[in-house]
Amino acid sequence: MAVWDDIITERDKQVYEGSGMGGKRAGPGKKPAIVVIDVNYNWVGDKPEPILESIKRFPFSCGEEGWKAVNQIASLLPLAREKKVPVIYSTAQERASELEKGRWLSKSKRSMEAARIDIGTQIVKEIAPMENDIVIRKTKPSIFFGTPLMSFLNMIGVDTLFFCGGTTSGCVRASVIDGFSYNFRVSIIEECTFDRGEVSHKVNLFDMNAKYGDVVSVAEVKKYLASL
Repeated sequence: MAVWDDIITERDKQVYEGSGMGGKRAGPGKKPAIVVIDVNYNWVGDKPEPILESIKRFPFSCGEEGWKAVNQIASLLPLAREKKVPVIYSTAQERASELEKGRWLSKSKRSMEAARIDIGTQIVKEIAPMENDIVIRKTKPSIFFGTPLMSFLNMIGVDTLFFCGGTTSGCVRASVIDGFSYNFRVSIIEECTFDRGEVSHKVNLFDMNAKYGDVVSVAEVKKYLASL
């Protein structure tokens, strides 16, 4: 049973099945990278707790759903590093100016409150970057937009991107679409992604699986990495 089966209507399932969308997997290539999108304290809070509690102090937190993904990512990274698979992180600019924040400020009445959180843009310590990892500071949803990411991917010859992080409907989706548009093989690791909206999470996994990449389990990714 897919994670989205309780959300997608029978009518829509029949339409997508009939059109062939999501009917097969593209599969990974031979040179993967793990891409961890925005797993910082602004997005998950500073401890696992229900989201309605977490957003009292961290306005954009996804709460305990985010921390479940953190634990799954933490279980995956040692194997990736053992196999010399590049690990790439994104997070927001530290102390970004209002100009750098751009249109974000117009979409949430708590944006400035979040900007004042000292640890907000720090990647959580449980999956903190290590010496040879790449950290991309971005100002827009996609990890590709206005960043040097493509130059790094070209240099190390990556052909496959495994996406983790949050939010599924926002920065993950934007990054997945750009990765697909640059002709990478794309996978989204289900248990390693999260969203503040339950419906948004499931619907976007369903839609990305149909159009842009493969939604895969963390167990599948570990088996693939072990085979490298």
